[in-house]
Amino acid sequence: MLIRNAEILGPSGTARTADVRIEAGLIAAIEPNLTPAPTESILAARGALLLPGLHDHHIHLAALAAALASVECGPPAVTNPATLRRELVAAAAVGDGWLRGFGYHASVAGDIDRHWLDAVVRDRPVRIQHRSGRLWLFNSAALDLLGETGPLERSPNGLTGRLYDGDSWLRERLGARRPELRQVGTLLARKGVTGVTEVTPGNGPDTLDWLAAAQREGGLPQRLLVMGDHRLDGVTGDGACRPGPHKLHLHETDLPPLEQLCRRIARSHAADRPVACHCVTQTELIFALSALRDAGTIDGDRIEHASLTPPEMLDWMADLGVRVVTQHNFLAERGSTYRREIVPAELPWLYRGRSFLEHGIKLAGGCDAPFGRPDPWAAMQAATERGDPAGPALGIEESLTPEEALALFLGPLDDPGGKPRQVRTGVAADLCLLDRDWAGARRELGAVRVAATLIGGVSQPLSAGRS
Repeated sequence: MLIRNAEILGPSGTARTADVRIEAGLIAAIEPNLTPAPTESILAARGALLLPGLHDHHIHLAALAAALASVECGPPAVTNPATLRRELVAAAAVGDGWLRGFGYHASVAGDIDRHWLDAVVRDRPVRIQHRSGRLWLFNSAALDLLGETGPLERSPNGLTGRLYDGDSWLRERLGARRPELRQVGTLLARKGVTGVTEVTPGNGPDTLDWLAAAQREGGLPQRLLVMGDHRLDGVTGDGACRPGPHKLHLHETDLPPLEQLCRRIARSHAADRPVACHCVTQTELIFALSALRDAGTIDGDRIEHASLTPPEMLDWMADLGVRVVTQHNFLAERGSTYRREIVPAELPWLYRGRSFLEHGIKLAGGCDAPFGRPDPWAAMQAATERGDPAGPALGIEESLTPEEALALFLGPLDDPGGKPRQVRTGVAADLCLLDRDWAGARRELGAVRVAATLIGGVSQPLSAGRS
């Protein structure tokens, strides 16, 4: 393939226009006015920007696949009880069997339970996932199918319809099969994403094998780094689907003994495997940093989210050498909720950007789909604007330049926040071609559209899928 007249950014940010030849899945040449070979296919860039394919460094693939076939139940699409009722009633009128919702938050209709859901949908089993990923909500028809045993929440009046941290139990009760990932692969390609880090904490060798098979069979063309639990210590995988850090999913209300967490970290470190600590509260962040201080750190240890980072934590994180993978998209998607629920003095601590970079902390981006929208370009826009249009910026001093926001998604999968990848000869032809040049893109990153995505030199279909 020959890509004609593409804009290419150099390491210093300067742009040039050239043709790019792809052979055997690699970038073979970058020069102006290359002569097409007789049988060579041509992609006309017309001066638009050609980038390395984006890497989303924090995503839940199976959950995203399920969400694409589910009812959206939370902000920004659903913000009040009437809208939620309307969406559920409309979905319940089509088909039969389980009705699945996702993304619920109490700001929509409060702490709903089985009785609230029964009043909306009584004749079909309903299960709705909270946007935290930790809570499921069921109506009575669903509870009848699940039975009364297991970790379901109970009150003096019986089952409430709530299940906390019970994904494994629920999958076993439902006999759920793994979802088809083709729609996910297409959706990601539409955004220019050629590599992802799957971060579900319970992943083991079976999940790694499943994702590798989906990749080989073409359903999920993106290159994969797969986090999981201790069962992936010492597992190698293959070049395009490899095990990643040990995911430590900390919950402020149920933290393990510090010594126990230190032992888990040390065991993975002994297998030359970094750890990734889920930290969405200040308490979780302090606990994780304390464990990493006591257990020691290795290159690649990372903090996921760093949702609230007090100023006094920044030097500590820099001294430990941890990197941060954060979700600036939440500033736009949940800005109104944050303004209501977070103390004003702490709003600048939300999903920091500038402070991490100024402290020498490697910083990368991920959208946390399906709990966030799978759109890196919207996340980049939020990193520069720090909020949604409904209110003032959330810590404007933490904003990034468009170049810095783009770099969040250009680091290697195994080095998030590392040196951004470049379009250069000899590397895999994992590329995305935009619909405009960089001067146009940087003015409004969220408006960017991807004209073509290539993985290993192969053009990916960009139709079908939901964004």
